[in-house]
Amino acid sequence: MDAEDIEHVAVLGAGTMGHGIAEVAALAGFDVALRDIKEEFVQAGYEEARWSLEKLVEKEELTTDEADAALERIDPVVDLEAAVSDADVVVESVPEKMDVKKNVYREMSQHVPEDAIVATNTSALSVTELSEALERPERFCGMHFFNPPIRMQLVEIVPGASTHDGTVAAATGLARAMGKTPLEVGHDTPGFVVNRVLVPLLNEAAWLVHDGVATVAEVDSTARYGIGLPNGAFRLADRIGLDVATDVLDYLHEELGAAYEPCPSFHERVQAGDLGRKTGAGFYDYGAESGSDIPTDAVREDVERRLLAVMANETAKLVGEGVATPEEVDEALTLGAGFPEGPAKLADRAGLVDLYEALAELQGETGAPRYAPAEELVRRAGGGENFHHEVSEIEAETAFNDIGLEIRDRVGHVTLEREHRMNTITAELLDELEEAMDALADDPEVRALLVTGAGEAFSAGADVQRIAGSADAIEAVELARAGQRAFARFEECDVPVVAGIGGHCLGGGMELAACADLRVGSHDAEFGMTQHEIGLLPGWGGTQRLPEIVGEGRATELILTTERYSPEEMAEYGFLNEVVEADRLEERAFELARDLAAGPPVAQRYTKRAIRAGRESRDAGLEVEAQAFGQLLNTEDLMEGITAFMGERDPEFEGN
Repeated sequence: MDAEDIEHVAVLGAGTMGHGIAEVAALAGFDVALRDIKEEFVQAGYEEARWSLEKLVEKEELTTDEADAALERIDPVVDLEAAVSDADVVVESVPEKMDVKKNVYREMSQHVPEDAIVATNTSALSVTELSEALERPERFCGMHFFNPPIRMQLVEIVPGASTHDGTVAAATGLARAMGKTPLEVGHDTPGFVVNRVLVPLLNEAAWLVHDGVATVAEVDSTARYGIGLPNGAFRLADRIGLDVATDVLDYLHEELGAAYEPCPSFHERVQAGDLGRKTGAGFYDYGAESGSDIPTDAVREDVERRLLAVMANETAKLVGEGVATPEEVDEALTLGAGFPEGPAKLADRAGLVDLYEALAELQGETGAPRYAPAEELVRRAGGGENFHHEVSEIEAETAFNDIGLEIRDRVGHVTLEREHRMNTITAELLDELEEAMDALADDPEVRALLVTGAGEAFSAGADVQRIAGSADAIEAVELARAGQRAFARFEECDVPVVAGIGGHCLGGGMELAACADLRVGSHDAEFGMTQHEIGLLPGWGGTQRLPEIVGEGRATELILTTERYSPEEMAEYGFLNEVVEADRLEERAFELARDLAAGPPVAQRYTKRAIRAGRESRDAGLEVEAQAFGQLLNTEDLMEGITAFMGERDPEFEGN
């Protein structure tokens, strides 16, 4: 059966996931039978679907007619034969128990059409073992949706040992027809991709507290404000449900061994009935007004290193086992668990060598099997590889948490990598920028620089939550000087600097962009000098550099009004040199930097110096210009340029 042939979908189980899957299928235009074992269960699920559709109308994401049509396509039934007898696809979403699911399949097999595809929404159980209860296992696969199905983009498509390729193709097509992003998992493995990384991470967070290494507040502060998980680790566990997380952990432990031993904290809370947000208490008490906020100032580097090491190890296992590529793991955790960036990218930023060493140290100290480094991690770390690229010499010698550094085609590419905080700037990030500039300045191969921001922002400015209230006046002055010093390194370096600006470029982010020689912005960029909104002023050179770029009048307007400006306006003001489509931003910015890297290094160096000197004094600028002109007439680069021009070829400048 091809995806185009699917018209009727049966969903078995009207609980949280079942009615959500039915809603998504109905919105995609499929006729849906929503079935459960009791009329009250079916009607409850149907009413939940109605409520969800009404909310979409309230938020103007659907029209009333569209919502009514979708609800009309959902048929709540109790009779199993009536639900599946004309189904093209059956999606089972009953409780996460192997025997319960198999019993449903045995009963269903008496009524389902021979050519129908049967899919399970299991989040971790073996698709192969489940298929043993079916007469036609070749037409069975996993379709793992994520909660809530109406919002979460990912669907894991999981083949069993007997699943035909056509079944996988049809399930993948169905997921796409529902507006989802399917991930075809390489083969059946406990936890598939998302839960194989996510649940061990939550388990490690619990072990940190259980063993007295850190508090819940410290772990969640680190997970949220250090790593960038949207809810912290314990809040995320509470949202998933501790019963669900415990079931997955128990299954991973049973199938994969001692490395997945559940922390006792999970079983203790489940036995006490504290299942998380749905019961009002889990790792947090949701009935209390105080004590449940995640602090912004309790981030611990040792906790971050340990959590990242566990995620990197699980990612390496999936890659080594052929379950998924690093790119697929990143996409899965981004779409299925709300990570701001994937675990492979997070691991690359920390450095696989360092994370391997962290695991080896922990295994030596504790003897715990969960810290045994995966073979793939050992191979990559030993061979100087990250998940996404080989480690250059400069990357091997530097380790950063908040920025990325890559050298390619003679371009040193610096990326702000606090995506979870809109690449906001901290004292630690400023220190890393200076360290990166030191490394780049010492590399003779680097002939241009590119500065970008990870994710959907260049930089939203200073991280005021981390900075405000944490420093006295003297420390604040030193922070301003640190920013001025770090940003000046870009302005004063001898090679051309390009800034690629997408998304938010606000406050301190604009001050950093102002240090570049050329600026390329995307059509979705937003600019603003926002410091006055919170009672500050530009403290990292903005009051000096901005007037030099756009003129004193425009700079005063930008700073005093705190208005937001479009990229087209900033191009008109002279702040941007070029505006491009968002999907071409990094490509175009790198292309420009690469072209500049092919230019004459000596002439570029003296040109930048003459411009800077001219800001202080016209006479000084002219003198630097004259002296440089004289020196350039006797360089090998000049002769190369003339020879290339006469020969109608591109010059190859060596900086001589």
